[in-house]
Amino acid sequence: GNQIGAAFWQQISGEHGLDSNGVYNGTSDLQLERLSVYFNEASGNKYVPRAVLVDLEP
Repeated sequence: GNQIGAAFWQQISGEHGLDSNGVYNGTSDLQLERLSVYFNEASGNKYVPRAVLVDLEP
């Protein structure tokens, strides 16, 4: 479950031009459209996924 969730966020981040730190490095205004559906904007112009992934297995 969490591996699929992590892969989803990696894919969505890439589609919206975000690097692994949540900083926008894209080249198209289209990438910024609907960004707030998946991410919250934090301080320092960083975007944070709107999700909490929890795994109870070791």
